[in-house]
Amino acid sequence: MKKYLNIIAIGILCMTLFSCKKESFNYPEGTVGSSKITVYPILTLKSDRFVAVPVGGTYTEAGADATIADAPVEVKIGGTVNAAAAGVYLLTYTATNSDGFSATLLRTVVVYDTKADAVGNDFSGSYLREATGEISEWTKIAPGVYVVSNPGGAAGAGGIEVAVINPTGFTISMPDQKNETGSWGANSESYRSDGKQYSWAVENATYGKQLRTFVKQ
Repeated sequence: MKKYLNIIAIGILCMTLFSCKKESFNYPEGTVGSSKITVYPILTLKSDRFVAVPVGGTYTEAGADATIADAPVEVKIGGTVNAAAAGVYLLTYTATNSDGFSATLLRTVVVYDTKADAVGNDFSGSYLREATGEISEWTKIAPGVYVVSNPGGAAGAGGIEVAVINPTGFTISMPDQKNETGSWGANSESYRSDGKQYSWAVENATYGKQLRTFVKQ
């Protein structure tokens, strides 16, 4: 019986040795197994993500830098800015590697025409949407021009930023625009004359049509 057990053990050992073929990791440069390694471009905006220019002024393109494995590569810019017409303009910056994979960054340029009765306003600060307990932050970047985070007062949306204008008096508007999260805008917009509360219905594919009210903190 012992003789048979020894023969079985030797057989199993032989099978193990022949079936466990050593895997080679000496892949050709730029590959892992049968897969090719690709290095994506890294893009960095020069100047700010949101830029404000007075109507009739001059927009100076700051551009962007792009590298692939620390080597500089070309950046293509899409979109234009008409500084003679008030509005919100989107510029795209794209770099592409040799395998056709791209990286893109965006810049929003606001050409503003703020009237004298709004120039002195400053709506900067934190606003609470009581329905959700979420905060929307307003940052003034030019007379009558703001960058607003979490415009819908939604949970987990603090990283969303849009351009908002105060063209005259206490009227505010979120002009139609696009950013990394899609298209944005607002209707039913109003701002109370005490500067402490505003309401708007956000126009975005992931939001409802209800009026959202925010109170300054």
